[in-house]
Amino acid sequence: MKLDTSIAAIVTGGASGLGEATGRALAAQGVKVAIFDLNATRGEELAKEIGGLYCNVNVTSEESVDAGFVKARKAHGQERILVNCAGTANAIKTASRDKTTGAIMHFPLDSFDKIIQINLVGTFRCLAKSAAGMMTLEPLEDGERGAIVNTASVAAEDGQIGQAAYSASKGGVVGMTLPIARDLMGEGIRVNTILPGIFNTPLMQAAPEAVKQALALSVPFPKRLGLPQEYAHLAIAIITNSYFNGEDVRLDGAIRMAPR
Repeated sequence: MKLDTSIAAIVTGGASGLGEATGRALAAQGVKVAIFDLNATRGEELAKEIGGLYCNVNVTSEESVDAGFVKARKAHGQERILVNCAGTANAIKTASRDKTTGAIMHFPLDSFDKIIQINLVGTFRCLAKSAAGMMTLEPLEDGERGAIVNTASVAAEDGQIGQAAYSASKGGVVGMTLPIARDLMGEGIRVNTILPGIFNTPLMQAAPEAVKQALALSVPFPKRLGLPQEYAHLAIAIITNSYFNGEDVRLDGAIRMAPR
């Protein structure tokens, strides 16, 4: 798919981190970008900066997502590109003992479900609604109507202690990529997933410098944290390469996560 001013895109979680970098990269190619995010202040600022549109969207809410698509399509037309970056994480052991009392506790199921609802169901919700919209478009070269890029994590394959919910949610994103690509193959809509390693996102920037240095040194090469722009570069490559379909690709400096 060639990127130009005739193309519209939606980036979920687009107000910061990987989503922000991707929105910026798409806008730099002339693409009309709509940002789906809950951070209204940052979302509005970024949209103004890149000439895009901000939509206040909670990916766990059907009503909110529907309203976001209506607003984005009214402004920019039907999107041919969706990049799913909205997500969150927690770290809780499946079962553990309280260090003071010795009481045994298990992972609170509402906390587990929250991660699944945002990372997995939220991704699928936006993907399914976007794909349905893309099906109304006239095909481009090779019969292509659209391209969808999801964000999983290396935790989908080598999750660490406390990452049961996070790994399950991201593993689900990986697991559904090929069947969805097959579901949509007759409609000319491609679906791929990126599995980022340790990236220098706002969440990571809040960590102590010593922690960040230790994480950087754990990467085989290059020995640093990933840059959001590097995620965006890969997302653009996937979107513009029409033979790229049904794939799950690690972007991690060859790291394989240890148990902790």
